[in-house]
Amino acid sequence: MSTPKATIADVATLRNAIEQGDEATLVGLYADDAEIRVVDHTRPPSKPTLVTGKPAIAEFYHDLCGRAMTHKVEQTIASQNGIAYTEACQYPDGVRVLSSNLLELRDGKIALHSLVQAWDE
Repeated sequence: MSTPKATIADVATLRNAIEQGDEATLVGLYADDAEIRVVDHTRPPSKPTLVTGKPAIAEFYHDLCGRAMTHKVEQTIASQNGIAYTEACQYPDGVRVLSSNLLELRDGKIALHSLVQAWDE
């Protein structure tokens, strides 16, 4: 059995969902048992925030997509087993957020999403 490869269509769907704040599409890209691992200055690598399972991931995206901010996917790389991208965000007050994201795919769905982020203070 061959391993599904990330395609340009996958990257375009992901980019559009992120930039449009389409939480339903974003959640639909994840496997039922997927995990998001978030690391930043308040959540160090030894104690990351873990968002596990589709219901928790839906809550994560409901919060994120409900915020008054812009999202722009700037760089993407797709490989046989995943997608990597950077995302630049900005709140109305000018505060900027930059994240680096690595998505591990399993059977065409996101199984593991590692996110490292930093923001203006």
